[in-house]
Amino acid sequence: MSRSTVVLLPGLLCDEAVWAGQRQALSEFADCVVPSYGEQDSIRGMAQDVLAALPHGPLSLAGHSMGGRVALEMMRMAPGRIEQIALLDTGLEPIAAGEAGEAERAKRFALLHTAQQAGMRAMGREWARGMVHPSRLDSPLFEDILAMIERSTPRVFAAQINALLGRPDAREVFRAARCPTLLVCGRQDAWSPLSRHEQMQQMRPDARLVVVEDSGHMAPMEQPEAVSLALAAWLRDWK
Repeated sequence: MSRSTVVLLPGLLCDEAVWAGQRQALSEFADCVVPSYGEQDSIRGMAQDVLAALPHGPLSLAGHSMGGRVALEMMRMAPGRIEQIALLDTGLEPIAAGEAGEAERAKRFALLHTAQQAGMRAMGREWARGMVHPSRLDSPLFEDILAMIERSTPRVFAAQINALLGRPDAREVFRAARCPTLLVCGRQDAWSPLSRHEQMQQMRPDARLVVVEDSGHMAPMEQPEAVSLALAAWLRDWK
């Protein structure tokens, strides 16, 4: 099997720590790149930054949460460069119209206000409680997630909120994709639930869906071995 270049795309307020387990597990047969694009205030800008920073050639993309949105935008912009894609705990739809969209907007800006007034860690302690399996609340892993959030700033948080509120509709990009596609979701993901990923698989019956047991939204950190095994099979089986 030829050696792959795997681009591991972090989600909201995440950095290379979210992919630590996967980088170690995949390094034997893949060159793993974790780009930094968090200061951009649009999904398109994030995708442009990543594409510009990578050498020309075929790419395998794995995007977690907001990173899945970035992966799909990269596919929209440079479909010929993407040879396979993995989407973890993410979604395709733009912000909802009407009251549902306004409710999302209000919740995100309320968290931003907390970050600005009380600091990133205080905001993270409130926000991240809905991001993990209940058994991991206030665990060492939860503290690792808070430390990762604290490495960011309210300014970066504001930029990423604006990117997500203006996220493009990726449904047609996903439907039109002809490359091997993996979907991964934590069984207990309350933020981007399994039902959403099952709907995505219905749109693309050729896509493979892997359910990560005993995991919330932060599957790459909560169950690193299971996620690494899924990604390793994705790389090996479709090469």
